[in-house]
Amino acid sequence: MFYLIGSDIGTSGTKTVLYNFQGESVCSAVFDYPLYQERNGWAEQDPGDWWDAVRKGIRHVINSSGVNPGDIRGVGLSGQMHGLVMLNERGEILRRSIIWCDQRTGEEALFMQREIGREKMIEVTANPPMTSFTAAKILWVKNHEPDIYSQCAHILLPKDYIRYMLTGEYATEVSDASGMQLMDVPGRCWSDEILSALEIKKELLGRMYESQEITGVVTKSAAELTGLLPGTPVVGGAGDNPAAAIGTGIVSEGSAFTTIGTSGVVYAVSDSVRIDAKGRVHTLCASVPGKWTVMSCTQGAGLSLQWFRNQFCAEEQAAALREGIDPYDVMGREAAAIPIGADGLIYLPYLMGERSPHPDPDCRGVFFGLSAIHTRAHLIRAVMEGVAFSQGECVDVFSEMGVKIGDMMVCGGGARSPLWRQMLSDIYGCKVSTLQSEQGGALGAAILAGVGAGLYPSLAEACKSLIKKGGSYYPDPENGAKYRKYMGLYSSLYHTLYDSFKKLAELTK
Repeated sequence: MFYLIGSDIGTSGTKTVLYNFQGESVCSAVFDYPLYQERNGWAEQDPGDWWDAVRKGIRHVINSSGVNPGDIRGVGLSGQMHGLVMLNERGEILRRSIIWCDQRTGEEALFMQREIGREKMIEVTANPPMTSFTAAKILWVKNHEPDIYSQCAHILLPKDYIRYMLTGEYATEVSDASGMQLMDVPGRCWSDEILSALEIKKELLGRMYESQEITGVVTKSAAELTGLLPGTPVVGGAGDNPAAAIGTGIVSEGSAFTTIGTSGVVYAVSDSVRIDAKGRVHTLCASVPGKWTVMSCTQGAGLSLQWFRNQFCAEEQAAALREGIDPYDVMGREAAAIPIGADGLIYLPYLMGERSPHPDPDCRGVFFGLSAIHTRAHLIRAVMEGVAFSQGECVDVFSEMGVKIGDMMVCGGGARSPLWRQMLSDIYGCKVSTLQSEQGGALGAAILAGVGAGLYPSLAEACKSLIKKGGSYYPDPENGAKYRKYMGLYSSLYHTLYDSFKKLAELTK
């Protein structure tokens, strides 16, 4: 029997899973680590924490399963995108990683827009200057921490730091690297034009691979720490959402998935490069060779419901403890009793600024229409609807770009909510399906490893045999019409409040 390992380096923790040849989970482990937020809008993590979580996870799944390490034919990595890892010439960490949801880089994004131009950035990198992408973070360190920048010899993404620790190779792959804003995305290579304009040396960046290509092998020192055999192949892997696309079988045009985790993402595959000239959604290289993706990101999706639970739902948490169920199940039950539109209450999910379809680090969360009739259940319902409205706005942008979606999968923690699943189906106006067994990024990374190791003939063939759908939800046109009325007002509120968001940002500097 042959086995594969997939490690998914997330924001709250790393999940490592050992899979057999049939894509079935044999053993898994999750190790958590902290998030550092020293100022409003800042978000950092220690890359050493990621490595500890990965090496512990790999050793756990090998030891607990009793699998012979010689039967493990490959390792795949997925991880949070856009994070900045800076190493010196000895490969030592220079500072904590500035991660994807950090919003400190507004000035740097404006600098890119002035120096290069919004249109040129979109033409080359397929996206307008973004505060959350890696290029702006590099410029921030260059501007604010010049001593650290002067020592920098290598710039890596989060999962690529793990690759370095496993293999000693400084490398990346197209799906994750295209979220750095340093790539020629249509050409699937580093952009000399952008790097020159930003005065970032190309030699700081890793060698570029396709996602399924072997990028190196496990070193003797990494083998001693993880229990893997020296020489075990490590493939390119993918960013978290491109890997999740593989893990949900989204590898061909017309297919898409929605994930509601900390962030909310809609991700669709295209056979050609499709770019939104307004920069409302992202175009990236797919983890499938020769394909591209259109992707949106709501910064505070599941985060919004988690924040509300932690701050205001002690009663629901107590009830869940008594009933032996998840607090989110209690919250969903209460929200389901509230009518569509939450009796005139609308929530904007901008707790961490926003990326799609409003790339704006200064916007903030809002409850609009709050009155004395509203209960905690109304607020829960409004939060869930606000997150769903954001996904609906992004799907509308996809449609404007000619990206048609005929098959929508839904995954992530939010996908466990029947209310959220039906809500998305009603708003999208299409069937929404779940998976029989949701593995997401870890499975996608393992499938990429299997293709790279020659265990599967192609990604399409692997996904066809390994990924199975679960239940499906179908749109209710009457409910869809009701949601769309509220969604129209929801969509206008960002523009109405735009000046106020900017004034608030000035007051809180």
